[in-house]
Amino acid sequence: MGLKNTKNASAATLKRSKLSASAVRDYCSFPLVTLAFGLMMFLNNNGMLNKRMQGMLVPVCCYIVMALSLNLTVGIMGELSLGHAGFMSLGAFTGVVVSQSLLSSVPNDMLRLVIAICAGAAVAAVGGFLIGLPVLRLRGDYLAIVTLAFGEIIMDVVNCLIVGHDENGLHIIFNFKGEKTVADLGLTDPNGAIIKGAQGAVGTKTIATFTAGFIIIMITLFVILNFVRSRTGRAVLAIRDNRIAAESMGVNVMKYKMIAFVLSTTLAGMAGALYGLNFNMISADKFNFNTSILVLVFVVLGGLGNMLGSIIAATVLYILPEALRGLADYRMLMYAVVLILVMLATNSPSVRNLFLKILPKRKQKKEGAA
Repeated sequence: MGLKNTKNASAATLKRSKLSASAVRDYCSFPLVTLAFGLMMFLNNNGMLNKRMQGMLVPVCCYIVMALSLNLTVGIMGELSLGHAGFMSLGAFTGVVVSQSLLSSVPNDMLRLVIAICAGAAVAAVGGFLIGLPVLRLRGDYLAIVTLAFGEIIMDVVNCLIVGHDENGLHIIFNFKGEKTVADLGLTDPNGAIIKGAQGAVGTKTIATFTAGFIIIMITLFVILNFVRSRTGRAVLAIRDNRIAAESMGVNVMKYKMIAFVLSTTLAGMAGALYGLNFNMISADKFNFNTSILVLVFVVLGGLGNMLGSIIAATVLYILPEALRGLADYRMLMYAVVLILVMLATNSPSVRNLFLKILPKRKQKKEGAA
């Protein structure tokens, strides 16, 4: 009996140590992101970054937030989403419309950026709620199918959308038949067009900054890491591990999955708003199925449920194609090779066994030296 209690106690101690190690790894993200931000600001202020690298700073922040938010759905909730770029698109075009509409009434760029990001997050949250309401009640891969369709529908709707703003307010028409133009908006100011159908948002005043991207990353990390360790987060993890057991314990599966999914889409909307306000022109084609798969690649290669891994994967895999651009035809080939190597390194049992063989030897050497 005493031996059994000792084993249980040692198992519980081991479990607590694993949890604490996981917590340390996650919360190490904050100082690492801060250190990276400080380094990039130093390099930028001293003219050590070329124009190409400067232009990548804000998009990298956006894709990091996208990877973190999708990891909440895929890694923490255990559901597959193939249309996460659709929620990014909602945030992007909502943020652009709000920002351009407030140019005269809110002249302060930073305040207008905050309002636009909040608006983009709110619209994406509503979209996530409407998608999750019928789908999250079901089991299987229905969420993946519906989000895939949602992303394509949003892209088609934006391609048919014509939006403008003047002193009379916001003007919106849908060009489903392809017969309408910006002139049909009836704007008193011909330069008041914001979204021009298939051309997308044109003439947007760029107000996104690298500092704003850093702040959004920190907010995203804070929200997700605290959510995972909250009562709601533990309920979501229980549902992911064993839905039947969670239901038998009285956990409201629909409620907790909806909270996690809406939170994920809200963060994607924030990233989209920042992304849309970083470019003078942006079209709906930018948020297609390939973008959703790209973000999913960041999550899978970084590790499901591993927030620090998502940050590293998103940063490296977004910068790598641009860094290899000088190699012309061999650029994407090398990118594919790097992806394969990363997958082998993170998922190959032989590689993991190699590390397990090396680490004990190091511990033995340290013990022998002591």
